[in-house]
Amino acid sequence: MKKIISSAALLMGSLFFAQAKNDTIKQKENQIEGVTLTARKPTVESKADRTVFNVSNSSILAGNTTWDVLRMTPLVSIDNNDAVKAEGESVTVYINDRKSVFTGKELKEYLKTIPADNLMKIEVITSPSSRYESAGSVINIVLKKRDDEGMKGSVTFNNRQNTKNSQYTNLNLNYHKKNFTQTVVGSYSDNTWAQKNLYTNSLYLDNDITQINNENISRSKSPSISSTSEYELNDKNNIGVILEYYQSKSTTNSDSDLVRTKNGGPFESYHQDQDATGRYRTLGTNIFYKYYDKEKNRILDVNVGSNYNSQENNDEFLKTFHSSSDIIHTGVNSHEQTRNYYLKVDYTQPLGKGGSFEVGGKMDFNNNVIPNNLNLYGGLNKDNLRTNDVFHYEDNINSLYANYSKTFFEKLETRVGLRYEHIDFKMRQDVAGTERKDSYGTLLPNLLLKYSFSTKFDLSLTYNRNLWRPWYSEFNPFLVPTNEGTYSRGNMDLEPNPSHRLYMKFGILKKYFISARYTYTDRDYWTSFIVEDKKTVSLPANLNGKVQKYYLFANTNQTFFKNKLNVNVGAGWYYIDNHDFNLVNELDGKDYISYMGASANLSYTNLFNKNINLSAWVELSNQNNGNSYANKTNIFHNISATKLFPKTQMEVSLQLMNIFSRPVFDNTSYSQQGTIRNSTRSDWYGFSLSFVKRFGNQKVKGNTKTDVEKNSGGGK
Repeated sequence: MKKIISSAALLMGSLFFAQAKNDTIKQKENQIEGVTLTARKPTVESKADRTVFNVSNSSILAGNTTWDVLRMTPLVSIDNNDAVKAEGESVTVYINDRKSVFTGKELKEYLKTIPADNLMKIEVITSPSSRYESAGSVINIVLKKRDDEGMKGSVTFNNRQNTKNSQYTNLNLNYHKKNFTQTVVGSYSDNTWAQKNLYTNSLYLDNDITQINNENISRSKSPSISSTSEYELNDKNNIGVILEYYQSKSTTNSDSDLVRTKNGGPFESYHQDQDATGRYRTLGTNIFYKYYDKEKNRILDVNVGSNYNSQENNDEFLKTFHSSSDIIHTGVNSHEQTRNYYLKVDYTQPLGKGGSFEVGGKMDFNNNVIPNNLNLYGGLNKDNLRTNDVFHYEDNINSLYANYSKTFFEKLETRVGLRYEHIDFKMRQDVAGTERKDSYGTLLPNLLLKYSFSTKFDLSLTYNRNLWRPWYSEFNPFLVPTNEGTYSRGNMDLEPNPSHRLYMKFGILKKYFISARYTYTDRDYWTSFIVEDKKTVSLPANLNGKVQKYYLFANTNQTFFKNKLNVNVGAGWYYIDNHDFNLVNELDGKDYISYMGASANLSYTNLFNKNINLSAWVELSNQNNGNSYANKTNIFHNISATKLFPKTQMEVSLQLMNIFSRPVFDNTSYSQQGTIRNSTRSDWYGFSLSFVKRFGNQKVKGNTKTDVEKNSGGGK
């Protein structure tokens, strides 16, 4: 591996120095054929409450989707279950300041339908203001806003070769005439995904050990379309409508072999085949009104909308036992539906000299239902499973917030915020008859201070109290088989997880940043497992006990060769104190965890003045979450080269993913009954080839509706 890295570094260094020499000879500082070099924001900006990844003109966009670029964003990591995290902690994803209704794999599939060419920037908000809903850190994906006259757009064709082959096509159209702007984005993807898993479940009682080998191949066909219509009534008032539709049809084939022993002797073994089909659909609507007075810095933003999600799954499990003639054939049918309605109002205005006041609120109404049916073919119910039930979950969340920002002495920037949330929720099962009703309110304060010693040195300090709520489907207690041969269910007794975060950042020369973070919580919930009627069952569960996390991070963003080479490098050290958490929950996990994380992004524009752009990304990743600890450090990497043809507005891009080492996610989870080790070899390697054809004037301006508040140190 060292030889590969050294060779790559030598090659890249040779190219860079050759390019520098070429630039000196030609002495072309401003103009090259088909490309104009202009001043632009650094690729990565570090602010008091956020890190901003400015990618609008970066070569990293070529051949990628928004999901791909999100994986390459500094401070962001994505695990093998497609959970997005910032600095190792769960996040809420926003798109153009609108909270996404997607999570997990659905979020991945949706972001893969948005071409990276539409991206303006990605904001990783580690200390969000009270404007944002209570869910820890926030990632805000900001898309480009095209406002030049006439029709313009692009079409993208992508072919990706992993273990299997996948294709992706996108059409992006934009029309602007005087005060009216219409944008339509349509896409279609045909993806095939392969994965191998090795599970080792070790129970303390009777030295009960189960080993499961699992292989599965999934294929999904996903069309999507979105439309944004915006009309400027005058220079201060805008109205608009956003419509989004996404669908995915999937098929999965899985094979599992299970061998279980007790006290060293054979106990059970079988082979399981799974055939699954699913269809996911979502329809989102948003009607908005914006008032923006640039002279007086007043902003009123009103949004009303609804979101509907439908997920149908049909799974067939055929379990053949090796030690007997028993054959269990089980079918699982589920149709999960979510209906969300909301009203959101935000208002910002100056208050006093150097001050800004922001206030707002939101009402959310959610109605979710999950019918589950088990078909036991042949009437054999060896595992005593309940065969049908309908789970209902309804809630109403009302929230109010206020932020006040003010700058003193032109050096001290402050922000004080408070958010109040109240939730009423109820859930029930029709057949089992279990139900739960509850309500609670919570106050979520936050504070930001930033002091600039000079134009070269500044120090910021932030505090946030966060509240992470369980996802509604995590409450559903209906027991279902899994593709590896065990079982899973939700937990109606789940409680939210509160936490406190203290964050400090020191900036030097606007290029070097050193940050430290402390996070404390006395309750968390993670995937655990128990034994019920001799069945191994995984489920989310509250785990009480103190967990303290310490984090040190250093980052720099540099440009070389007249801004052609951009380098961003960051490295962090994590230290987790779990000793009280393990003691309270009687876990044999590590009491103290120490590990490193790092990432680097490199991009080179116009190599040898031939309209060739290069980009590379590498990440050193460990995944330690609650009661689950990483056994292996992964090194992710991505290398791409793009050739631009300015006269025809075409691009060709070749991308190589993890070609030197294939990621293996290996972790061990601890519970009171034992441990589960999961080693997953995911399909995160291969290469892709993309073709992009643009047409029309590609002039772009940034989304400025909230720049008044974002560009200040006390941003939201």
